[in-house]
Amino acid sequence: KPLLVRAALPQFNGLLTPQQTIKLACTEDVQARLVTQPHGQFELQQSPFSAKDFKGLSKLPWTVLVQGLNHHLPEATELLKKFAFIPHARLDDLMVSYAPKGGGVGPHFDSYDVFLLQGMGHRRWQISTQADHEMIEGAPLRILKNFKVEQEWILAPGDMLYLPPHCAHNGIAEDECMTYSIGFRTPAYQELAEQFLVYLQDRICVAGMYADPDLKTQQHPSEISPAMLRQVEQAIKQVRWDKEDIANFLGCYLSEPKPHIYFTAPESPQSLKKFKKTIINKGLSLDLKTQMLCHGNDIFMNGEAIPNVGDNYSLLRELADRRELSALTFSKEA
Repeated sequence: KPLLVRAALPQFNGLLTPQQTIKLACTEDVQARLVTQPHGQFELQQSPFSAKDFKGLSKLPWTVLVQGLNHHLPEATELLKKFAFIPHARLDDLMVSYAPKGGGVGPHFDSYDVFLLQGMGHRRWQISTQADHEMIEGAPLRILKNFKVEQEWILAPGDMLYLPPHCAHNGIAEDECMTYSIGFRTPAYQELAEQFLVYLQDRICVAGMYADPDLKTQQHPSEISPAMLRQVEQAIKQVRWDKEDIANFLGCYLSEPKPHIYFTAPESPQSLKKFKKTIINKGLSLDLKTQMLCHGNDIFMNGEAIPNVGDNYSLLRELADRRELSALTFSKEA
């Protein structure tokens, strides 16, 4: 159920200034949205943006939202460590929203667990546990048509509001403010089942092919015969999976980068010998965009499985947990 935590992070006043947020929203590989409210109606623009997109907005209520802050800002990754009581496998991203007074995105609900951490300024949060999730037809955003406020609070810097999936909420800037949204995915079983079948299709091998040497003339040629049905049923029953298949699928699927994320290879890759020397001297950290998970003796990184890592498992699991290892760690290993 919803939970308000006053002074959850007492010294927290945010990770970015409004100017830095707008600059980040204009960066090429960043996903961002700009929501304006001319004439009281919501309008939505998607990135890429340029600085001129943000000029002349001061007279209107508006909001800019930047997704995946943890993919671009080391301080965001540090903030996420405070939420490590929820497994990394469920992390969606850290989003920041900036708005002058009156800005917001309208009443809506999310399909994941979210922690709304207030940075600079103050935001009024209105929530409802209503079952009516009808949306305004034709709106550029998913805005609830019949939002009925049940509770509301004004959050100050360091305050935090937790909302479970499908809890209707509406945030309105009381003054110039920034809110950090830490989202944790709650995938539907339908989604997982569909993606598991996609995963299986590249890993199954069903021998043989359909044949009907004893074919007999049918009274109704359009009918699928019982013999054909039995033969295909027996073939499909050859498809098998076990817990390890499911674990491998989850590791790959839940560590898969989002479609807009890409990695750039170094211009001059290091040799293995030089790489070992580097990490012994400087330590090792994951790329901000990397997702690394573990199960059993296997490691999963960015949608790829690294099976049976053997004696290296404990060290790699520590890297996955902490996202970085100090030089001292490798000095001990050496």
